[in-house]
Amino acid sequence: MKLEEEIQQKKFRNEYHKLAVNLIYTHGWFIEKQSRLFNDYGLTNSQFNILRILRGQHPNPASINLLKERMLEKMSDVSRLVDRLMKKGWVDRQICPDDRRRAEVVITKEGLKILKEIDKRDSEIDDVLNGITKKEAMVINELLDKLRR
Repeated sequence: MKLEEEIQQKKFRNEYHKLAVNLIYTHGWFIEKQSRLFNDYGLTNSQFNILRILRGQHPNPASINLLKERMLEKMSDVSRLVDRLMKKGWVDRQICPDDRRRAEVVITKEGLKILKEIDKRDSEIDDVLNGITKKEAMVINELLDKLRR
C-alpha cells in the first residue's frame, strides 16, 4: 500500500518531505513487527539490542558507554535497561577493577540461551521484508548508507 493511503495524506511538499515521512513511518512499522517477536520473550527492542551488543563482545565485557555508543536507538537510560536484564539473569554487571566508578557488563549463559532461541525465529523477521527482492534490499541499503554520509 502506498504511503499516501497508509497515512491518509494526499500531498507532500516535495519528494524529500515524502521520503522523510516514509522513513519515519516505515521505521515505526518495522519496530512494531519486531516488537511482537520480542514480546514473546519478555524483551523490548532496546533490551534485545543490548543483548545483541553483549553477544558480539562475548566473552569480553562492555562498559555502559560502549553500549550507549553501539545502540541502534541512542538512549540515556542504558543503565536501567541493564538493571532489567540483570533481574532476568541475562546479564551481569561487575565493578571494573581499574576504575571503581566504571561498571562492566557481560552477557550470561542464560542471556546467550535466550538469543539462541530468538535466532531460531530469524526467518520471521526476514519474512516481514519479503516484499522486496534481495537485489532491491541491496539497493536500499546502498541508498540509506549514501543518505547518512
